[in-house]
Amino acid sequence: MYSWSPLHAPRGARLFFRHQVYLRRYISTSSPKACTIKASSSHSAPEAPTAPGRKQAGSPPLSRLPNKLLLRSLLLSSLMTSKIFLRPSLALLDTLASSKSAFLNPDRNPLLNRLVRWTLYNHFCPGTNRAEVVRTVNEIKKMGYQGVILGYSKEVVLDHSETTQQDIQTAKDYPPQYYEVIEEWKRGTLETLRMVGPGDFLALKLTGAGPISLEAMQARGPIPAAVLEALDEICTETAKQGSRLWLDAEQQLLQPGLDNWAIELMRRYNTPTTSMGAPRAPLVYNTIQAYLKGSRANVQRHLEEAEKGGFLLGVKLVRGAYIEHEARGLIHDSKTETDDSYNGIAEMLICRRRRSGGKDVDVPAAALFLATHNAESADRAIQLYQGRLDSGLPTVSVLECGQIMGMADELSCELVQRYETAALEGRAGAPRTFKCMHWGTVSECMEYLHRRAIENRGAVERTHHMRAALAREFRRRIGL
Repeated sequence: MYSWSPLHAPRGARLFFRHQVYLRRYISTSSPKACTIKASSSHSAPEAPTAPGRKQAGSPPLSRLPNKLLLRSLLLSSLMTSKIFLRPSLALLDTLASSKSAFLNPDRNPLLNRLVRWTLYNHFCPGTNRAEVVRTVNEIKKMGYQGVILGYSKEVVLDHSETTQQDIQTAKDYPPQYYEVIEEWKRGTLETLRMVGPGDFLALKLTGAGPISLEAMQARGPIPAAVLEALDEICTETAKQGSRLWLDAEQQLLQPGLDNWAIELMRRYNTPTTSMGAPRAPLVYNTIQAYLKGSRANVQRHLEEAEKGGFLLGVKLVRGAYIEHEARGLIHDSKTETDDSYNGIAEMLICRRRRSGGKDVDVPAAALFLATHNAESADRAIQLYQGRLDSGLPTVSVLECGQIMGMADELSCELVQRYETAALEGRAGAPRTFKCMHWGTVSECMEYLHRRAIENRGAVERTHHMRAALAREFRRRIGL
């Protein structure tokens, strides 16, 4: 997908190629135990780890990354910070994601398929089939992560000017193939569920259920009967497996309708106790996008519905992923405002307090998943959570963190190390850390990969920090 030569690459990339030669020599001349960091339960620490992926005390957080992953991360982060390289690459990726040409379809062009897999797909996506995905999931957990979030990449992305209000059909007008799409989506979702284990998350894209789901969400109507039947089976099977489910965010043309559906599913499945009276963790989580101006009010609405309905609220808090496809007026005007929104929502949930009528009022307990690549936001929330626990004050029932596969590894590894250290010392308050990934064919993942690239374009400062951390780890391994 990227046509370039090392001679024309940015300086950081050229250094990478020179360093790669040293690393190859290092790998070939050193003992496997000393030089190879594999995605397995065997690591370079002299003593046997007490858990898969656990590193020796004092090891750099990034030392848990396999050599291949470290090299690829360093290369991509070097290229993503190049203004010369990034703009044309984004344009090319956008073309591949939207083109109808067979030549530009990675699933129909074998050469293009191999190129995209080598450059981007294998870094951000776990695989195109069950065997590949399961292998990747196991490798991630053996690196020390406490779990994964897995979703299927096929989705629908709309232009914000689109509307189908005049085109909404009644149930009797839908042809049989529309219901077949729902059935195929359900089968694919259940197949995805079988690729993860207890405690993991199944990420659900409701646009994948096709036109019936799409139009009902746009119309902000109730969950269509056929979609609800599929969702009931998915939720039941997820609960049986001991996994959890989160509803991925959609664009604002669809999100208000999706929020209504999420609240309905939480009312059905997020009961606070089991039939035996034991406390229960939430099964269903909804996604809140903090870059939207209405996000805080939306969280307050979810809290009110949870309190009124007596169910547990599960929140996955993100900054946002659809900035290229949204009406700009819906989004905060600056990064600072978005950061304040994200941190403020996390604080409201962790402290279980919000402002209403000029005074603080209590809010019910929620389970909070911090989906963030921002180390400052993560540290701020964790410190606040630990302080509440230490003081015996009410807080969220669960706090967990996660980052996208292939991104923010320096933060992910730091959080994993923090969790392991707290576990060894018998301290509470360190969140479990997950990696989020979406599987599918290369073509099906193109829109997902394009959004990941857009995110990196908007986070150059963080990417520079990530590249510096990766480069330090690279130099440490080759002894420079």
